[in-house]
Amino acid sequence: MSADDVFGALSDPTRRRLLSMLDDHGEASATELARDLPVSRQAVVKHLGALAGAGLVAGRREGREVRFRPTPEPMSEAMAWMTTVGAEWDERLAKLQRELARTRSARS
Repeated sequence: MSADDVFGALSDPTRRRLLSMLDDHGEASATELARDLPVSRQAVVKHLGALAGAGLVAGRREGREVRFRPTPEPMSEAMAWMTTVGAEWDERLAKLQRELARTRSARS
């Protein structure tokens, strides 16, 4: 999965909430997850499908249910991208601070 897939899946607040719930429970069915959300079971299933498409959850059949669990490995690429961008911004901000300090000291 790509970082784009991960960011796309995580762009929805309900999906982020589902991922947090799965992180708390370890594993749950769509029916169990829907009990704590203001959306239908069908909506939860659709959101879980989007998370599964990004590789963020995996399901396994248990009788008539599918139980989902978080699979955080695909977040690695997205987190690496955020780390790189964050470091670039840190350097830009440090450069700006140095320039401001230089300008202030030149005025004094």
